[in-house]
Amino acid sequence: MNKYEIVQHPQIDGITLFFDNLTYRTPHIHREWELLWVVRGTLAVHSGGAQYRIEPGRMAVLAPLQPHELWAGPEGCTFLCLQVSPQLLTRFFPAAGRVRLDTPEVAPHLSGPEYEALKQALRQAARAYLEQPPFYQLCCAGQICLVWHTFFSRLPCRVLTAEEDAKAKKRSARLTRLLEFVDNNYMHPIRLADFAQAEGCTMNYMSYFVRQCLDQSFQEYVETVRFDHACKLIDAGAVRMTDVCFAAGFSDYRYFCRAFRRRLGLTPEEYCRRAQLAPQPETPVRPSADSTERFYSRRESLELLKQL
Repeated sequence: MNKYEIVQHPQIDGITLFFDNLTYRTPHIHREWELLWVVRGTLAVHSGGAQYRIEPGRMAVLAPLQPHELWAGPEGCTFLCLQVSPQLLTRFFPAAGRVRLDTPEVAPHLSGPEYEALKQALRQAARAYLEQPPFYQLCCAGQICLVWHTFFSRLPCRVLTAEEDAKAKKRSARLTRLLEFVDNNYMHPIRLADFAQAEGCTMNYMSYFVRQCLDQSFQEYVETVRFDHACKLIDAGAVRMTDVCFAAGFSDYRYFCRAFRRRLGLTPEEYCRRAQLAPQPETPVRPSADSTERFYSRRESLELLKQL
């Protein structure tokens, strides 16, 4: 399940690279390895019940099918995102798809020279991907293999057994269905009991499953999705807060206001006024059910790469 929108840079089979800016991503999973290298702002990566702050110049790496949530605050965070298919790596290391890292953080586990070498390899891969000189595909694939060799050999990790891998895939498939259930129904009254019944599970087990995967209750997650959708409606120009309230799935205006105060310290009206004063981005903002993201053009991406 890859919920990132693919930008219009030429693609190499198994490799996707782009610069992105976001303020928040709801919990999600995807099948690729994912590297996030922060350019501006601070990115909070929430995964496995822990939160990691990734400062400018630092990186986080996430394994396939690893649930995670991204926070960046009101100003947003700009980062390079590199997604690598496990199939690309398994051509050379068959167990690559079953490796699980103990932490998304990279820098604390490398020496200074090792981290500089890692960044240089990523710069070369990104520049080749964006500039497309002759034979750039070989340069990208080669540098990325060196990067993942560093991850596997230097970061704390383990390889899942075949049985553990099968269980992880089954769990991830159920989580994908749960997230899609919320995406398709958050604007209406929604009950976890309905999803549990469809899955053939008890409510107790499903509540435990949600808490284990998302580190929050089902209703907390639904409120997060509704709040995020409300913010996108306001950012898109909506000015009648009662309309936003009900369009986002909130059944009570006081509850809607409490959600804004609790998360932003602002009323919906104050957030609306601030959104109207915010400068318009140079590149398109592309909203979806779970995030609002700004993807950068190739020219802008090369300028951002210089900052790394």
